[in-house]
Amino acid sequence: MSFKGKTVFMTGGSRGIGKAIGKRLAREGANIVIAAKTDQPHPTLPGTIHTAAEEMREAGGQALPVVVDIRDEQLIQRAVDRTIETFGGIDILINNASAINLSGTASVSMKRYDLMHSINTRGTFLTSKLCIPHLKKGNNPHVLNLSPPLNMEAKWFRNHVAYTMAKYGMSMCVLGMHEEFREDGIAFNALWPRTTIATAAIKNVVGNELMEMSRTPEIMADAAYHILKQDSRSCTGNFFIDDEVLFDAGMTEKDLEKYAVNPEKELMPDFFI
Repeated sequence: MSFKGKTVFMTGGSRGIGKAIGKRLAREGANIVIAAKTDQPHPTLPGTIHTAAEEMREAGGQALPVVVDIRDEQLIQRAVDRTIETFGGIDILINNASAINLSGTASVSMKRYDLMHSINTRGTFLTSKLCIPHLKKGNNPHVLNLSPPLNMEAKWFRNHVAYTMAKYGMSMCVLGMHEEFREDGIAFNALWPRTTIATAAIKNVVGNELMEMSRTPEIMADAAYHILKQDSRSCTGNFFIDDEVLFDAGMTEKDLEKYAVNPEKELMPDFFI
């Protein structure tokens, strides 16, 4: 399945996993819409929608950076409209934007609780809702949510109930929408990493030591590439793990070593795995 000329609408994407996925698909000739907030340099996080767009153009694709706060329905609609005006349609939606806070129930502020649920669950639902009319007309249409398998066990909730609820909300969109839009041929899948991923945002949460025990964002990008090239009518409703996708694509444990930040360190399992 070729990505040349296909249009990818991605929330977030100015850095980390989103940017890596955008660059991977740009290498295949895709048009990437980067719908994210960072228009000007962030004080602690590298990259903006404009620097990410330039990297994607250099990789071989076209890019459209659009300033979007996915809590704002009008801003998302405007970004979708600009996408249609610029590229003529939407073939792939990647719900990548997310907020994280690992505080327990007594410690998490309601402001942070609301932020996570507004971005993770509501933002994913809303962006999907606004893109679906265009995805119905797309070429092999896919929606990929960067969210975990729905493992309904207490151990995944007890330390950070608020965050787990917000991320599982994204996964519940996959669970429901893949069946709701099956007849329309739109694939809805989730992708989650086996290990922690070395991103600036995660570094701010867990620190340098854990970064050394992580894989690079490129493993998620390569896994996303293999998922999104599948037939949308047959590959839907799955909760994929990055290395399992790559094993199915023919990679070996040895091949995966290239993704380790420090091959001498034991890898740290990610949350929910």
